Amino acid sequence: MTATSDFFKFAGSALVVLIAPPLYLMLDLAVVGRLGGRELAALAVATLVLAIISTQLTFLSYGTTARSAREFGAGNRSAAVREGVQASWIGIGVGLAIIAVVYPLAPVIMRALVPDTEVAAEAAGWLRIAVFGVPLILLAMAGNGWMRGVQEVRRPIWYVVAGLSISAVLCVLLVHGLAGAPAVGLNGSAWANLVGQGITGVLFGSHLIAESRRRLRPDWAVMRAQLVMARDLVLRSAAFQICFVSAAAVAARFGVAQVAAHQLVLQLWEFISLLLDSLAIAAQQLVGAALGAGAFAAAKGNAKRATLLSVGLSGGLALIFAAGITLIPRIFTDDAEILAAVRTPWWFLVAMLPVAGVVFALDGVLLGAGDVAYLRTATLLGALCGFLPMIWLSLVFDWGLAGIWAGLLLFMLTRLGAVVWRVRSGRWLH
Repeated sequence: MTATSDFFKFAGSALVVLIAPPLYLMLDLAVVGRLGGRELAALAVATLVLAIISTQLTFLSYGTTARSAREFGAGNRSAAVREGVQASWIGIGVGLAIIAVVYPLAPVIMRALVPDTEVAAEAAGWLRIAVFGVPLILLAMAGNGWMRGVQEVRRPIWYVVAGLSISAVLCVLLVHGLAGAPAVGLNGSAWANLVGQGITGVLFGSHLIAESRRRLRPDWAVMRAQLVMARDLVLRSAAFQICFVSAAAVAARFGVAQVAAHQLVLQLWEFISLLLDSLAIAAQQLVGAALGAGAFAAAKGNAKRATLLSVGLSGGLALIFAAGITLIPRIFTDDAEILAAVRTPWWFLVAMLPVAGVVFALDGVLLGAGDVAYLRTATLLGALCGFLPMIWLSLVFDWGLAGIWAGLLLFMLTRLGAVVWRVRSGRWLH
């Protein structure tokens, strides 16, 4: 069984990689926000589209980690790296296809999302530049996947931080024309994004070439197996997206204060998800390696340790949020209506956190075991039988935020039952 220090080492590496892009986006928004409201709105919409595209393709990191970790655990590092080579080919191919579709259709997409023609035009211009970075973003995802699989901890951090640091500097210089740089305005943000993502992608790609000893020929059998796993992960991710978009749409119908309160608590939930996801990724790495080595007792021990650590973290956060119900929301707003509305989803969040601790940890365990089809089915079941019905019933019967967040809690409880049963059954060990 793996030491607790290993969990925190792998989780810390994953957390930096997960949290760095949102932190950069906050800087980007702050820099562009000084140009004006139109530019800020355009950036928000354009980055949302790019984020949705990227979110649907996270199978390149999560799926590759699972397969690469198995090979690494079996003592076959070259096969683990080969998984990274094939995932990189998929990422480059999909990325080029996305460019071919999004570049000509960017104005159409933005006009469909934004009624203001000027904002739509600005957003389309930003997207048309930034979309050329998508193949490199996907190359970096694949790189993170196989490097997690072979338990490389520091290198992915340096690669991600190097690219985003250069993006941050270029964003400040190009948007406002500082230090002799041309003042490009909103498009300066897009060029900064493209250069930074390009640097990160090239770093991951260069290391892959060195590790694979230039054995880069496509292996269609491996790619087909990866794409089967990708199908299940994409469906699972799409279920999450549909649920949360539906929740936001329904919350908006209850009034400004209600939707603001919903988004405030939801942003906190997403931040907590990053913390828990970092432990889940560590579980995925270690369980996958143990199963690859045929060490079933170690895999079960790692699953138990991951769950205890995750529940300990989520339980501690639940206590902090329960105690801080009157103080923490005031960090974000002093609006009395929003503060009053926040209390309802806040208590649902507190109740949900210990449940989430178990769900995230066991999700990581089952991903490490390659049990992706089961996770897909469990997530779709929770979405279709729990979250979505409660969201829309809350609109029909005017249940407000209580109905929406009861749906999210029911979603988590459904997934809890599914993953606990699966892990206890032992079927994931084969």
